[in-house]
Amino acid sequence: MTTPPDVSPLFTDLYQLSMMQGYFAEGKHTQQATFDLYYRRNPYRGGYAVWAGLEVALDYLDHLKFKPDQLAFLDSLQLFEPAFLKALETWRFTCRVTAFEEGAVVFANEPLLTVEGPLWEAQLVETALLNILNFQTLIATKAARCVSAAGPGSSVVEFGARRAQGPDGALGAARAAFVGGAVGTSNVEAAARYGLPLSGTHAHAWVESFGSELEAFRAYARLYPDSTTLLLDTFDTLESGLPNALTVARELRDAGHELRGVRLDSGDLAYLSARVRQALDNTGFGGVQIVASNDLSEFVIESVIREGGRIDVYGVGTQLATGGGEGGGALGGVYKLVALSGEGRMKLTGDPGKTSVPGPKRVWRARDAQGRLALDVVAAADEPPPQAGERVSDPLNPLRSSLLGHDLSWHDPRRVVHDAGRRTQPEAALSDLQRRAHSGLDELPEGTRRLLNPHLYRVSLSAELQRRREALIEHLRRP
Repeated sequence: MTTPPDVSPLFTDLYQLSMMQGYFAEGKHTQQATFDLYYRRNPYRGGYAVWAGLEVALDYLDHLKFKPDQLAFLDSLQLFEPAFLKALETWRFTCRVTAFEEGAVVFANEPLLTVEGPLWEAQLVETALLNILNFQTLIATKAARCVSAAGPGSSVVEFGARRAQGPDGALGAARAAFVGGAVGTSNVEAAARYGLPLSGTHAHAWVESFGSELEAFRAYARLYPDSTTLLLDTFDTLESGLPNALTVARELRDAGHELRGVRLDSGDLAYLSARVRQALDNTGFGGVQIVASNDLSEFVIESVIREGGRIDVYGVGTQLATGGGEGGGALGGVYKLVALSGEGRMKLTGDPGKTSVPGPKRVWRARDAQGRLALDVVAAADEPPPQAGERVSDPLNPLRSSLLGHDLSWHDPRRVVHDAGRRTQPEAALSDLQRRAHSGLDELPEGTRRLLNPHLYRVSLSAELQRRREALIEHLRRP
């Protein structure tokens, strides 16, 4: 199970329930509605996002029903009529959900998930879906950026439980970070719940609790002779921590064991890691890994490598578990009604960037002759695949258009993932989701993974969908 079984239909905003009752009172609740979930800007001013949290969202939908105590609470608010509360006793989620598979690489201004079904069902789930998918996609993307910065030969571990937004945030962050490419977590509960590899060393408090640093290192090595990683910077990294760690490394080897690693948690990580690496190699301990922590981010990792650092494992904490950093903090995904009873609906606003695209849709994804992703085209659901020579336009600026080239192969990357109250396929293993993310990132056009000023992957609207959008705008603006 990917989410706690007590996630309830009350995990929503009040206005969702108020609208549900309104739809019920007006006899509109069973009208067939279509909602699209998408975001408008890539997180971290980057070139992509890693779609995460879908399996958690599907588990939420699987267990969604109102229990007697929850209905009693709603009744106590004196906002809801008895007939509506009675109807909620047998309410179930039966909508069809179509989405990118979890772990897929996705982009701004395309429908990542679509909910189709009775209006009151589709309305209720908005808050929970956005909560789950916005956060986990943000964290998976942050992890992918850190892994990309670390490059081949180094790995990233999620170390952020102490700085995460509460226990639920810490657990979700550990899961999403693994989807994005992290190799493990320090969070024991997350490891138990999701089957994640567990990683950890010791704190400065361990060293401070002994009479000397060497005594502390020896005691730790006695307890964990085959998994010892020693923290070097409690007193002085190069003059104390490193010599004492080498002493313990020799003693472990004499006893038939090997020191696994050393950790750096302060100071100039590039300089210190290079000096530590040199000392380890020169004394016959080239297999000992160097782990670094200390408020790391993708930009810090990139800087350490650029300045000659020699780090094997990056323990990324606050920035990863909170999704922090410039352009981070929240994904900003939205959930918009785009069709009702077969007719297009749209948000028409003074801000062109917030004008939605009406009607049921599908996404067509193109690969070039080399197998790399080329562009995505959002089309009406009843349109055939795009053809060479067709004109497509920017969702935010219809005047910015282009013709589709030749040698493109098209496929629909979205799947029906939930229908008639149940999943359409078994829950995927997290390792499979991580592999999917890795594969998708490798297929991105050159420059798309760049941390600063990345290549912007194109998401376009088909000419027919743009025509329908303009027609509805004209209709809505008529006096």
